[in-house]
Amino acid sequence: YHLRWSSEWVIRLGDGTEESKSRMEKAIDELWMFTGEMFEAADYEKEMMNSGIGVNPETIRENWEKKVEEVFAEATLTVPPKKAWHQTGGKNGIHTENLGYILAEMQYLQRVYPGAEW
Repeated sequence: YHLRWSSEWVIRLGDGTEESKSRMEKAIDELWMFTGEMFEAADYEKEMMNSGIGVNPETIRENWEKKVEEVFAEATLTVPPKKAWHQTGGKNGIHTENLGYILAEMQYLQRVYPGAEW
């Protein structure tokens, strides 16, 4: 479901108006650096793999890249180079400053109304 709908939106916006294509290209340029870490196993993932209950995330890279290439081609968008720099460390607790702002926003209600339930 999510793959189908997100793919359709990428295609619709990438192959849409000049404005939508420009915005998609800008988003890809800004966010692509975060995709590489999906395929790097963190310590906890390695432990799970060694215990026989986890999957090596590297095993999905080829299928993911193929699907992204197909969708981007239909959307007339360019796939960034495979050797592009990627942000790492998030899976091991090293995050950019943006996470602090996101967490503050997400924790607002609980901080204002401690113990609230809904």
